[in-house]
Parts: sequence; C-alpha cells; structure tokens
Amino acid sequence: MKLSVCIITKNEAEKLERCLQAIAGYGFEIIVVDTGSTDSTCEMVKKYIDKLYHMDWQDDFALAKNIAISYATNEMVLVLDSDEYVLPLSDEELSMLQKQMETCPDWIGRIYRINELDHEGELQENYEWINRIFSKEKYCYRGCIHEQLVRKADAGDSGDEIFPTYLSPIRIRHDGYLGTPEQKRKKALRNIDLLERELQKKEDPYLLYQLGKSYYLFGDFTKAASYFDQALYFDLNPKLEYVIDLVETYGYALINSDQEKKALGLEGIYPEFGHSADFQFLMGLIYMKNARFDDAVAEFQKAAEHDTARMQGVNSYLAWYNIGVIYECLGYVQEAIRYYRRAEGYEKAGKRLEELT
Repeated sequence: MKLSVCIITKNEAEKLERCLQAIAGYGFEIIVVDTGSTDSTCEMVKKYIDKLYHMDWQDDFALAKNIAISYATNEMVLVLDSDEYVLPLSDEELSMLQKQMETCPDWIGRIYRINELDHEGELQENYEWINRIFSKEKYCYRGCIHEQLVRKADAGDSGDEIFPTYLSPIRIRHDGYLGTPEQKRKKALRNIDLLERELQKKEDPYLLYQLGKSYYLFGDFTKAASYFDQALYFDLNPKLEYVIDLVETYGYALINSDQEKKALGLEGIYPEFGHSADFQFLMGLIYMKNARFDDAVAEFQKAAEHDTARMQGVNSYLAWYNIGVIYECLGYVQEAIRYYRRAEGYEKAGKRLEELT
C-alpha cells in the first residue's frame, strides 16, 4: 500500500526545503499546495517534485489541507506542515509502516512529534503523538484553524470521537513555535482572529482551548486562563489529549498570572489527571508557589519516578532542580546541593552549585 505526503505552504521556502529533503528517497508521492507565496517557495519546490498546485488562501486550514489531499493518487496519506521534518527511517521501520497501513486501513496512524520551544529564554522540547496517517476516502479535516480529523460521514460533528489508532514508526521535529517576538506575535494574532470568527459560529470547548493556547503563547496569561476557564465549564472527556493539555496549560496560566491560590483548585481533579509526570510536576509548582513546600517536594519526587513525560525534564532535572531550590530557600544547604547535583547538566542547577560549593 503506497503513501502520499501532502503539504500546504506559504512563504516557507527554507523550512519547506528541509521538509522535502527529509522525505525524499523513500518512494512517497509528494504533493505541495501553495496558498500564495511571494518568496522563492514555488521555484524551490520544483527542484524536488512536479506535483505543485496552487490555490487562493481562504482563511481555512482544513479546506486547504483537504484540497491537497484530493490531489493524492494513493488512498493512504500523511499530512505534514512546512515547519516539520521527518527523522530518518530505517528499512525495518518502513516495512513496519507498510504492514500497519495494510493491516489497519480504517485506522489512523499516529506519528511522534518533537516540538522545540522557547520557554523564558530556555530551549525546551515537548513530545506528543498526533493523528496524521489516514485513508482519504474515510477521513477529512474540519475547522478553519487547529483543524481536526473527522470521519467524512461525520464532518459536521464535534470531532471529539476517539478513533482506533496505531503508533507508526514515523518521528518528526517541529520548530514552528520558535521565532522572533514579532513573528510569534503575528502568528498569535492571526490565530486569534480566525478562532474568534469560528467561535462566533459555534461555542465549542476545543476552540476556547485553542484561544487560550494562542493567548498563552502570546504571553497574555490572564486572558489565556479566562478562555481555559470557559472551556472547563463544558462536560469534557478527561481522556482526550487536548483536554489533558487544556488542564495543564490552565495551571501554568494561573501561576504566570499570579493566581496561584486559584490554581490549588486543580487538586480537585487529581484523581482524573494526576497519573502523569507532567501533571505531578505542575502540582509541585503550584504547591511551591503557595509555600506548601512538603507537598511540592512530594509531587516533584513522584514526577521524577516516571520513565516518560510530555515536557522535557519534568521527570528528571527540572524536578530535582526545584527540590534543590526549595531546600536552599529553607536553609537546608547540603540537601539543596544534593538535588542540584542530581540535576547535572542543567545550567541553572550548575550556577547554584557554583554559588554553594
């Protein structure tokens, strides 16, 4: 079973070239739909593929992606963004992907995405599995922005269904969250405009969540928390990944907007969300901000017991570093040094060790 790779783009010549170079040589059909580039994107694309199509941008990501998918000659498609690129695939991984698509053609394949982030001047990574490989006969995109996959027969429904999926061997890196402050500002304002227009048509918790995320990335944590608040009024499925991220980002928005007392309310949903390193680390920060230091240390220690986490470091050096900060503030210098040493390689921990030893 062959695979088509579908990409929409606009003025992303450099990043798109990286994307195309990364998937060249695997025998995939590659389709690019340009939505109005004025840079060298189109000339660059023609060096790699001949299936370049054009459309006028209509403020609708789902529409553009569905059009790109319509040009695929294969039933199975993989959708990528210009600011993503596939990490090298072995012959064994390609064989595994082929078997998955043939065995589960009605299922959605998930790919592993590594997001590069700039958090308060520190480069960080977070990790997620996202739905990207599917039959174009059975699924399509819905939503003008932060579009979701839905069954074609249910394209007007909420999109909250949990589909049967498999974990594909495809891994990608994504640096679309990086950029200059002005680039981030323009992107956030574009997203906010599209989301607010969409929200006028239908009040939807997913749209409220994405508005909150946009304001969060924009640095307006108070407004972000307000939108997350509104989304949480709905009866949400705690197993949906966006709901998990909604809850955790809400907690960070409250902390960053000096609403740490209100953030303690997340204790009430600990049974539903408290099984992950990411939520436990968040609760550690909330307790820390509220001077409940014993509780904070306990949460950081629980987070560090996990083998995996969605955010880099919360189950290792960041947890140890924060315990060190707590012990240093309480005057337990030797304990602080011990935990800073456990955070070996983390720059902030290294600086504290230089001061204390």
